Amino acid sequence: MKYYMPTKLYSGHNCVKEHADELASFGKHALIVTGRGSARKNHSLKDITDVLDSRGVSYTIFEGVEENPSVETVMKATAIGLDVKADHVIGVGGGSPLDAAKAVALMINNPDRSWEFLYENTKAEALPIIAVPTTCGTGSEVTGVAVLTRHDLKTKISMKHKVFPNLALVDGKYILSAPRSLVINTAIDAFAHLVESAVNSNADYYSLLNVIGGISLWRSCRPYIDDQDPMASKLDEASALRLMEASAIAGISIAQTGTSLPHALSYMLTYELGIPHGPACGMFLARYLELSDDKIKDDILAAAGFESCEELGVFIDRLAPVSANKEILKRSAKSVLSNTAKLKNCPYNVDEKKMDYIAGV
Repeated sequence: MKYYMPTKLYSGHNCVKEHADELASFGKHALIVTGRGSARKNHSLKDITDVLDSRGVSYTIFEGVEENPSVETVMKATAIGLDVKADHVIGVGGGSPLDAAKAVALMINNPDRSWEFLYENTKAEALPIIAVPTTCGTGSEVTGVAVLTRHDLKTKISMKHKVFPNLALVDGKYILSAPRSLVINTAIDAFAHLVESAVNSNADYYSLLNVIGGISLWRSCRPYIDDQDPMASKLDEASALRLMEASAIAGISIAQTGTSLPHALSYMLTYELGIPHGPACGMFLARYLELSDDKIKDDILAAAGFESCEELGVFIDRLAPVSANKEILKRSAKSVLSNTAKLKNCPYNVDEKKMDYIAGV
């Protein structure tokens, strides 16, 4: 067994300001990497810049990260970071800005390398990274993974280097202003991380402790994302924090095991059809779980509050419906089946018939 989690994580109300001294301790000039406006709307960006201003830390803001960030965006932000001589990087936003921030921190610290370096199996250090998540799904604040869009290959691929944030600051208030659809979609992504970490060749007692605890916490938040739940209620700051913490636990889980087939199958759907990442993963989850070992399947369903995989599938389809034609599902299934690296995390043997079943072909 093994367990590795180098990121220091704090969560709680006003988390950024409560840990202001630590946030401001990483250098003299921060490159803040964020998306195209949400960090201003939810005030996470202002919380960060207020702390940096009060501690005399200068900063440059890069607000150009798109959903499913591209290698080209990473290199654009890298050029800005090099120009201003940034000595640390702060990622703020959903998984896209956080993943981009990791890649940017790596490239700034290796200024003589081209973008291909992101996909080289070599050891390298990145600048220090602080992660402030504002969605409840990716768990990127506690993983070493950065998934980037490769337009040359028309898909998304994780960079080879593992770059963990040094510090993660989690505050539920940042998702209170998010569209309901975003909260649901990212919550489905967090659940996918938990399931794929459990139904995984790399799972062990340490990772499963995180998974079952994370699923139980996620279950307690179902009334806040499902308006048909008997206990349905409006999302408030306390429940928002629980969703964010469930996401972080899910991130810690996949940091130990990696993801598996639902994530691998999702990438083509996201790239070609623009389907949001969470629903794209979620549409494969119930069938992936159905084929797994009975013991872990029953444990997951019980912790999540579902009687069967069929009930889970109906739940996900109702909250985050996906429309994908059979042709692209078949192509995605064929692509994943031919990729041994993507198959290795699945703990059961998968042939063409099983892959087609999981893909819904």
